[in-house]
Amino acid sequence: MDRQTAVQDAAREVIAHGGPDCRTDPHLATTAMRHALDLGATHDDIAAEIHRQRDATT
Repeated sequence: MDRQTAVQDAAREVIAHGGPDCRTDPHLATTAMRHALDLGATHDDIAAEIHRQRDATT
């Protein structure tokens, strides 16, 4: 998996499983984020992708 794909996956997991209303395993999002970070992504990369994905659904 390349860095960009990992960032997209991490953002998708954060949207699906993160936040204060999370009713699933919070490790799903953190594991995906850790994988993206290990591939060289930054927190800003993931945050930007979260915003992009949320904007794409509205």
